[in-house]
Amino acid sequence: MSAPQRSTGRRSAPRRTIAATGATPPSPTRLTVSSRVSSSLAVPPSVTFTGGGPEAADPYPAEAADPHPVEIAGLLHELTSRLLGADDMAHALDRLADFGARAVPDTLRCSVALIGEGGPPSLATSGPQAQAVDDAQYASGNGPALEAARTRAVVTATDLSTDVRWPHLAECATTDGVRGVASIPLDVQRSAVGSVSFFTERPGGMDPEHLLTAMALVNQAEVLLGEIQRRESLHEGAIVDRAAGVIIAQRGCGVHEAYDVLRDTSQRLGLPREAVAERLIAAAARNAES
Repeated sequence: MSAPQRSTGRRSAPRRTIAATGATPPSPTRLTVSSRVSSSLAVPPSVTFTGGGPEAADPYPAEAADPHPVEIAGLLHELTSRLLGADDMAHALDRLADFGARAVPDTLRCSVALIGEGGPPSLATSGPQAQAVDDAQYASGNGPALEAARTRAVVTATDLSTDVRWPHLAECATTDGVRGVASIPLDVQRSAVGSVSFFTERPGGMDPEHLLTAMALVNQAEVLLGEIQRRESLHEGAIVDRAAGVIIAQRGCGVHEAYDVLRDTSQRLGLPREAVAERLIAAAARNAES
């Protein structure tokens, strides 16, 4: 698997496959979300959870208390403000990871993986703590974050140091003091799939009410990241259009020929068309000032 790009993929999005290397893990235990949880988060009852094996505890015991709606509303409002105020997608992923680590109690580390078509995954983290666990799963192409992205299910582990699904993570998890993890699928419609992982330092995994909070944050983040992606697309399209106008003015050519020039230059230089357009606009501005 290509090395992830570091910045410091449930709804109707199409199902995508993420290649993984190494031995196939044992078939996981699947737990159906209770109607109480489904109504709390407005997610369909068909959402499944991958647990830590036959002896894993039910992530939603009957006595667990739901997070207070006012608290959830406040967190979602703050997350919305932070993500929509980001400069670009990479900055938004950084903010999501940082916010997730602080907003969900007992979280040792929060990491976000976003996998688009034709490129390596982008990875944002809340900090260097427990970095080895993420490094190990992306180096092998197998781990809870990638399984959540691939299966579109919430993947949980109560103790990574003994989990038979990912034995290659045991040593680094023990060294870094990581025990439990909850990886929640993340879809940016029509552009990328991924997951958000919340690591804990105590065995037993994430508390049920904290998992509900994490799921609510990720659900909201999907909508916000989709809006950021839409804004970026509009911005990039505007830059290309401006560059085409510069070419038309300089060469006296037609519209189609101007866009062909941008495409050919992009291919020749091995740069995105938007990057070529930005350089052309900057050069035209400098020429105009001289």
